[in-house]
Amino acid sequence: MLEAIRRAMTFLRQKQILHKLGVVISVAVIGIACYVLYHMLRGIDFNEVLEAIKSTEPSQIAMAGLFVAAGYFTLTFYDLFAVRAIGHAHVPYRINALAAFTSYSIGHNVGASVFTGGAVRYRIYSAYGLNAIDVAKICFLAGLTFWLGNAAVLGLGISYHPEAAASIDQLPAWLNRTLALMIIVALIGYVVWVWTQPRVVGRGPWTVVLPGGPLTLLQIAIGIIDLGFCALAMYVLVPDEPNLGFVVVAVIFVSATLLGFASHSPGGLGVFDAAMLVGLWQMDREELLGGMLLFRVLYYLSPFVISVILLTFREVIIGARSKRLQQAALKLDPGPAREAAYVRERSDSGA
Repeated sequence: MLEAIRRAMTFLRQKQILHKLGVVISVAVIGIACYVLYHMLRGIDFNEVLEAIKSTEPSQIAMAGLFVAAGYFTLTFYDLFAVRAIGHAHVPYRINALAAFTSYSIGHNVGASVFTGGAVRYRIYSAYGLNAIDVAKICFLAGLTFWLGNAAVLGLGISYHPEAAASIDQLPAWLNRTLALMIIVALIGYVVWVWTQPRVVGRGPWTVVLPGGPLTLLQIAIGIIDLGFCALAMYVLVPDEPNLGFVVVAVIFVSATLLGFASHSPGGLGVFDAAMLVGLWQMDREELLGGMLLFRVLYYLSPFVISVILLTFREVIIGARSKRLQQAALKLDPGPAREAAYVRERSDSGA
């Protein structure tokens, strides 16, 4: 069975069917989202949206900001876990934190996070002896943590409250619950699969040893905590009435996030917003849109600006340090510099 699946995946890769299918899905998701967003935003009074933003209590914004900060702090453990898993424990946590924070915040805003985040990670980790293959493995394991956490949150949340997902996918509640239970069963099956014996994916230097059962449970916990903090930040900013409860908002938030991720648009722009407006249709649209705009400022724009400043500051420090080292090397061994000066003098006199 596994061999048949492996052959099928090889065939699909050779024919680039998966790539073409991914492009089609992304375009379809963006197209549907634009259509939905156009109809949802008709009749919106943007002056009321601004008033909703202005009327938001500073304490709400501060609390949402704390939840966002806690979420990004949890993201640092994605990289810490992945770097330790591939055997590079010499990399200090502060570097893991810098790589995770900057790669995710830039990837969220620029889009195509696999490539943009990987480029940022490589720039940081290469200074500690990691090569491109190591960075690719880190991206894979960090992504695995993200998807395991999403699967757990969606499975548990939808099985508990299937009506929340029904507002987005328009499926019957019983079918949503069945699908959620299937996700939970698949997640349990994966944990058992990696617990029984070591499992590897990839070939040659690209081989990655999957984390075992206990470490997989840790991955799931990290993913759940990260998504929980993000959902709490959104929950604080959405309108108080009607009070749908945290579970409903969390399920819709995670579903909207995944749809935005599938679209590959920067920050899920348009797709995430359309899904949230459809999922939380009971709320006042102007107030909900105001809360979503505040969330984008807190979760996307602010970390992006901070990341650009951090990376720029880091490059300036590295450049200054490199210049000092070159000057120190010339003082210790001025021979090459003197020889170059002698050659210049000879050439001048010859001329």
